[in-house]
Amino acid sequence: MELQDYLRILRKNWWIILILTILGTGLGVGYSLLATPMYTASAKVFVSTTGASSAAELQQGSSFTLQRVQTYRDLVTTSAVLQPTIDSLGLDMSVSELRGQVTASSPTNSATMNITVTDSDRVFAAALATEASRQLIEVVEDIETTDAMEASPVSLTIVQEAEVPAAPSSPNLNLNAALGLLLGLAAGMAFALVRETLDSRIRNERDVERVTDTPVLGGIVFDPKAKDRPLIVHAESHSPRSESFRTLRTNLQFLDLGRENRSFVITSSMPSEGKSTTAANLAIALAHSGARVLLVGADLRKPKMAEYMSVEGGVGLTDVLIGKVTLDQAIQRWGRTELHLLPAGQIPPNPSELLGSSLMETLIGEVDARFDVVLYDAPPLLPVTDAAVLARLVGGALVICAAGKTHVPQLDSALAALENVGAPVSGIVLTMLPTRGPDAYGYGRYGYTYAEYAN
Repeated sequence: MELQDYLRILRKNWWIILILTILGTGLGVGYSLLATPMYTASAKVFVSTTGASSAAELQQGSSFTLQRVQTYRDLVTTSAVLQPTIDSLGLDMSVSELRGQVTASSPTNSATMNITVTDSDRVFAAALATEASRQLIEVVEDIETTDAMEASPVSLTIVQEAEVPAAPSSPNLNLNAALGLLLGLAAGMAFALVRETLDSRIRNERDVERVTDTPVLGGIVFDPKAKDRPLIVHAESHSPRSESFRTLRTNLQFLDLGRENRSFVITSSMPSEGKSTTAANLAIALAHSGARVLLVGADLRKPKMAEYMSVEGGVGLTDVLIGKVTLDQAIQRWGRTELHLLPAGQIPPNPSELLGSSLMETLIGEVDARFDVVLYDAPPLLPVTDAAVLARLVGGALVICAAGKTHVPQLDSALAALENVGAPVSGIVLTMLPTRGPDAYGYGRYGYTYAEYAN
């Protein structure tokens, strides 16, 4: 994915990212408020050598001290130090329990050690750190004294007793809130990316390009009132949706220039993707440009063309194919335009066989010779094979793909169905494109939004 893809994902899922960020921050703050405050107290012990009488001996003693500091630091958490500490303070706990509260550290190249205790009782933490330091001094003196007649060559001194801490060392409210915010933000972004990755719906032209090399001829913007006014080109000719169909008309005129006829089957992967309204509005737009157009209701299962165009659909394509009426008797002119309609007629029991028959092939040749453009409103490809059979005879198909509704496997399977029968796909038409939000469709290909164009 490119940078603009990530930006689109962030814009699209900003509310999820915001909710998870707020939730993470809240969890961090809540943990800080509910957690038991812990106090940290430290005592400082200085380590030195005795008996040096020259500069060389002092230098050797200094190196010896630094080595010993590391050893004494490890002694702090041994039972030799902790058990006497427990006995001295009268604690009701084991050495292993106490070991988890006591730590020792020393700065690099320093002869000092810090003995630190963390506990929920700040007074106890200070007393324990100081007592552990005293017990360490006694243990070291016993260990380092090898001759009863001579003193230990190493001397440990408490240079700073542990002070009672005024404020808890944990939880750190600001730190936990910041960590919660970062974790919530990261979780929100990860969720947005996973959600986008798992979402197989086609939303824009780039998604179509990942499925097929077939050109995208145009995009039809979404209209929430499409069911109430399906013929938008006729009802509201200056609307952005009408302009979408005129753009599609222009692109269609330059498509397949090598073909002798200008006939196209208009189909889709699944129902309710807008193929019938697209066919009707495209036919009106083509007729407005001066072309002699025939719109054929080739959906012999659930015909809608006659209803959309408000014409009588009792007699139509099926009646012509069985010889009940002639083609001239079945074709109806739509108003005073050059748009002519051939409704589906009676629903037959064998639509696929009828559309793939030699009678249909003859009819296709006849209407190609009489009209400039012929559009066939066919059923969807995946539920039935009617459209694939018809597209093979017509020689071209426009596949409708509903943005945000059609899934990648569905479009891929629809194109494969056409390829399997040798039916060429002339182009893809995206419908139901949003005009707002991160997936908004721009006017034409010049970067103007529909809102800006309308203004």
